Amino acid sequence: MKNPNFSKSYLPLKRLFDFLFACFIFFSLFPVFLLVSLLIFLRMGFPIFFIQPRPGKNGKVFLLLKFRTMSQVADSSGQLLSDQLRLTKLGKLLRKLSLDELPQLINVLRGEMSLVGPRPLLVEYLPLYSREQARRHDVLPGITGWAQINGRNSLSWDEKFKLDVWYVDNQSFFLDLKILFLTLKKVLIREGISANGEATMTKFTGN
Repeated sequence: MKNPNFSKSYLPLKRLFDFLFACFIFFSLFPVFLLVSLLIFLRMGFPIFFIQPRPGKNGKVFLLLKFRTMSQVADSSGQLLSDQLRLTKLGKLLRKLSLDELPQLINVLRGEMSLVGPRPLLVEYLPLYSREQARRHDVLPGITGWAQINGRNSLSWDEKFKLDVWYVDNQSFFLDLKILFLTLKKVLIREGISANGEATMTKFTGN
C-alpha cells in the first residue's frame, strides 16, 4: 500500500543524490577498486569484470558491471561447471564483503541504476513476472534495496518481490538513507549472502 507521505518531488532529487554520493564513494574507494582488480588479474586473469545484460527501469536492458568472482572452468564438453564449483576463494571473500558490487557505481553514474532500488535480475525473468511483480521495474534498479536489508538472498522470491514493490510505493529520502545505513551494517555482519545450499540465489521459474 502506498505511503500517503510519498512525494514524486523526491525523484529528481534522488538522481542528484545518487550521482554525488556515487562520486564520493567511487573516488574514496578507488584504491580498493584498483587492489581488487589486481587480485582478480593475479588469481584468475582476464576478464576483470563480469558484464551481463540486465533489465532496468521500464524493462530497458543495460550492461551490469561487477567484479568477476568465478573461474571459467568447463567440463569435457565445454559447458561451464555450476556456480558453486566455479566460485573461487577470492570470489567468496569479495561477495562476503560485497566488494564485487563496487563497479555498479559506474552504472549509477551513467544513470542506469540508483544506489537504492530493486536489484536488477536476469533478462530471462521478464516474461515470468505477474503484473504486480513487474512493478519493480517502475523505478531504477539499485545496488541495494529494501529486500536486501530484509533478508537478501535468504528470502523466497515471493517475499523479495513483495518487498521490492513496497519500496516502489514508499520510496523517500529518509527511507533511502535508512536502507544505505542498514546495508552497511549487513555487510559488516555478512548476513544473507546466499540462499541455503546455493552459491547465490535459486533460479526464478515463475509463479
